[in-house]
Amino acid sequence: MPSKRLSAVLCGLFLAAACATPEPVVAPSTTAGEEALTASEALGEYSSLDYCSLVDQRKVIGGGNAVKAPLTSFEFCRLEFVEGANRYTVTTGPITSGQDPNNQPYEYAGPLPEGVSVQRSTFNEDTACTRLLTFADGIRLSITVTSDDTAPADQADRCRIADATVDGAAGVIGARKVGRLNLDQRSWGRVAPCASLDQDELDAAAGPETKPAPALSGHSCIRGKVSFSLSVGADTTPGATEALGGRQAQVTTSGAFCQVTTHRPIPGTPDRVEQAMLSVVGVDGAPEDATCAVAREVAVAVFPKLP
Repeated sequence: MPSKRLSAVLCGLFLAAACATPEPVVAPSTTAGEEALTASEALGEYSSLDYCSLVDQRKVIGGGNAVKAPLTSFEFCRLEFVEGANRYTVTTGPITSGQDPNNQPYEYAGPLPEGVSVQRSTFNEDTACTRLLTFADGIRLSITVTSDDTAPADQADRCRIADATVDGAAGVIGARKVGRLNLDQRSWGRVAPCASLDQDELDAAAGPETKPAPALSGHSCIRGKVSFSLSVGADTTPGATEALGGRQAQVTTSGAFCQVTTHRPIPGTPDRVEQAMLSVVGVDGAPEDATCAVAREVAVAVFPKLP
């Protein structure tokens, strides 16, 4: 069963879609002839952004040793490495916008492109160090470092690694070397998830008068009580599956949510799969079976639209 952390993240996605408003940003002053850098200018088309191209592994890992090749997903890059007796996970992405009371000023000492600033997040700051590379238009690239040793004493090392990751990303952006995803023709990274949720058949499940709301990345969407996300993950053996919408899917619950997940192999990459996950939140007091019955109905409508 998914962790409470996953449930919290999904709750955050629903709340963000419903409540996010543009966050006022005071961009650093620019010198004559230079313009403040926006996210679209720095990163290009968001839906094809290769987040791993923003990660300078030499700077991030330093004297450590990589555990495996970085995981390139549609909305983030995950790099794992061992330094001393500790194992660190560095996640670059996704991009976000809107107000967040956890985001606080941070005196970043390294060089930055014109108009770009860095904030820190106080969310889980005892066990994770998060930096936010913020562009002139208020769009933020999140960089989060966690470690197997969650002791507060290790926070200094987590934040050192986070700052090194910011430094590498800023260097890639300044050098105009941001990469693009290389997706095969049937990749789910080419799918617009909001188009899949924009069906009359989903009116009852999502809620009356609801409209699909896309994430900035272009790879996830929320419509009322229903969310749909596309990603890349490790090829792990799933639990029990059932046929839904012409695909084998796994149905699980996490708190008030019922999730339906299906996978697609990636040609030439045997240890990675593309993942499509539908999530439905139940109303207060609704039994799990009722919420999952709705989630199954949504999967039957949405999964056939995947390539």
